[in-house]
Amino acid sequence: MAIEYLKKASRTPETESGAARQVAEEMLSEIAKRGEAAVREYAEKLDKWTGEILVTEAEIARRTAAIDPKVKRDIEFAAEQVRRFALAQRDSMREFTVELRPGLHAGQRLIPVNVAGCYVPTGRYAHIASAYMTIATAKAAGVPNVIACSTPYRGEGIHPQVLYAMKVAGADAIMTLGGVQAIATLAYGLFTGKPADIVVGPGNKFVAEAKRMLFGQVGIDVFAGPSEVAVIADDSADPAIVASDLVGQAEHGHESPAWLFTTSRPLAEAVMRLVPQLIDRLPPTAKDAAGSAWRDYGEVILGATREEIAQVSDRYASEHLEVHARDLDWWLANLTCYGSLFLGEETTVAFGDKASGPNHVLPTKAAARYSGGLSVHKFVKTVTWQRLTREASREIAEVTARISRLEGMEAHARTADDRLAKYFPGERFELGAPVER
Repeated sequence: MAIEYLKKASRTPETESGAARQVAEEMLSEIAKRGEAAVREYAEKLDKWTGEILVTEAEIARRTAAIDPKVKRDIEFAAEQVRRFALAQRDSMREFTVELRPGLHAGQRLIPVNVAGCYVPTGRYAHIASAYMTIATAKAAGVPNVIACSTPYRGEGIHPQVLYAMKVAGADAIMTLGGVQAIATLAYGLFTGKPADIVVGPGNKFVAEAKRMLFGQVGIDVFAGPSEVAVIADDSADPAIVASDLVGQAEHGHESPAWLFTTSRPLAEAVMRLVPQLIDRLPPTAKDAAGSAWRDYGEVILGATREEIAQVSDRYASEHLEVHARDLDWWLANLTCYGSLFLGEETTVAFGDKASGPNHVLPTKAAARYSGGLSVHKFVKTVTWQRLTREASREIAEVTARISRLEGMEAHARTADDRLAKYFPGERFELGAPVER
């Protein structure tokens, strides 16, 4: 593959994860030992929070009363978009029964988890959208108990607009907790008595490591890292729009990669001129984050053909992938590894992040090679069942006994033998040679 790096990253997110892993491990161990007392200590130490953990209905009403009605309408609109898309996903799944052989019926059931824990970060930014992305999707999946956590904001409890989004999305319980202590609380069922079956939601590297370590004890949505964006562009793309979209995602944080994959050198050079200019015009917080992200993690890759660019893109497996190129249907048909795809200049990652409908909790660090993002599927267990008549069990039991003995599993074989002896007394069956060893 004859590709050329016009800009190459000097760092990778993996270089920053070691210390976070150690911190998360120590905190999880302490919370596992001391429970709610340890959580309260971490909340005070890390977030300066000494108030109540569980947020009452009265407190929700009090803290959200002063929100501008226009803001409420925007939150309600966006939450409804996410809910409608999630319900459409749920409708695309189905239960079924099939008769595999006469008398052998098998089927599939779709059962929501009983408890979902949804984490909504509030650090550099108030992630209002993450509230309805996680909570509304869980409720659309049919989860009966959705417990949400978010970080205290400026010492005054959860950010009012985040709190309103949590309520609108349908949270059954809300807790004022952030970071590792929030993830542990959800997993262990502290303060609510309801341990989560799955914990979902974006967060910083400490949150990501806590979720990784708890995976197995609870389900998680994705193995997450810093937010990523890739833009595929050819010579038909507008460099100003491409540059704007790269900067728009680099704003997430100091370690957020932004990648441009292009077949056009003039386009690439124009974008590389524009990105620093756009970053320089940002307010201080965003400027600091985007500047570091582009300097340390930004890349620009030049390829000769769209086939080469598609291969590069699939190798990177970006969390967010925009295509600013001719023949969008070709790209839709040929790209295979991405968290969410944005086709054409008319859409942008920010639309998906905030209000268009598809979920913004997505795989990073190339996990899109094997996983999609958050959806109703993450909250629904696809389970199977089977039922046989006695006559149908005759053939299945014979084959089961023979294969079990070929594998050396005599006890398995005898469960089949016993049924044949009970249901068909006096008949002879070829059941394989008994296992002697």
